[in-house]
Amino acid sequence: MAQSVYKIIELVGTSSKSWEDAAKSAVETAAKSLKDLRIAEISELDMQIDKGKVVTYRARVKISFKYKQ
Repeated sequence: MAQSVYKIIELVGTSSKSWEDAAKSAVETAAKSLKDLRIAEISELDMQIDKGKVVTYRARVKISFKYKQ
């Protein structure tokens, strides 16, 4: 059986609309420069607030991709 190694990075995506859009932004941006993305895990969600209103949704995303040996 062939062995594989995966690297995990952590990114923060942002959106003015939703946490889902923030997470999607992080994954799609990573996909532009990384190959063989495998799993994305949301590790934290938060919001930026200004004058009592939510202005930015933020999603901290752990993304794994196959490490080329």
